Amino acid sequence: MRNFHLPSTLLLVLTILHCTTTTSFAQSPAQAPAPSGPTNCTKILEKAGQFSMFIRLLKSTQVADQINTQLNNSNQGLTLFAPPDNAFSSLKSGTLNSLTDQDKVELVQFHVLPTFVPLAQFQTVSNPLRTQAGNANNGQFPLNVTTAGNQVNVTTGVVDTTVSNTIYTDGNLAIYQVDKVLLPLDLFGAPPPALAPKPENGSSSSSADSPISAKDDDTSGVMGLQQHVILSLGAAFVSLFFL
Repeated sequence: MRNFHLPSTLLLVLTILHCTTTTSFAQSPAQAPAPSGPTNCTKILEKAGQFSMFIRLLKSTQVADQINTQLNNSNQGLTLFAPPDNAFSSLKSGTLNSLTDQDKVELVQFHVLPTFVPLAQFQTVSNPLRTQAGNANNGQFPLNVTTAGNQVNVTTGVVDTTVSNTIYTDGNLAIYQVDKVLLPLDLFGAPPPALAPKPENGSSSSSADSPISAKDDDTSGVMGLQQHVILSLGAAFVSLFFL
């Protein structure tokens, strides 16, 4: 029986292929695990850093719970404008303390759009944008967005700012960093000037006539006194003449 011998070159090639394949499987990194649990906007902001004040407001107003519930029970998605801590530091002293609990809820909701808006889509959105704070068409919570090249500008009627960074986006949630806290017109706009009270009927004419009437009364009184003096002097003169 003849022994079958593989050529040494072929044997070497097979050995190299076997070692390479074994090494490749051994060194292949494990696939990164998917994020545990449902999407959580505050955890995303905590990981990004520098948003502690906004996170505190999201939690204290319970808007964070509303956002997370909607994200995990709806396919419309959400868009969140997140101001960093230095934006809150730039506010006038006492700004947040002057707000009621309901005002703080509306302030945070004003930073939330009820749909997912990719950054490029801001070029075609219709203004004013509707936020979760309320109707934008009655002048209470208008939020307008304009673009100039790659820059996205945001205005509230009280402040003007820009989108400076995309913190997170996954096709369902978009979180954009804005340089200022978005102050809604309904909470921070100047109050309308007080209207002057309407004059009562006839008050204008009576007020205009009253000085003239008083003057006429004074003139007639003086004339009456003069006539009385003249008559008295005339009577005295006649009396003296016949004495």
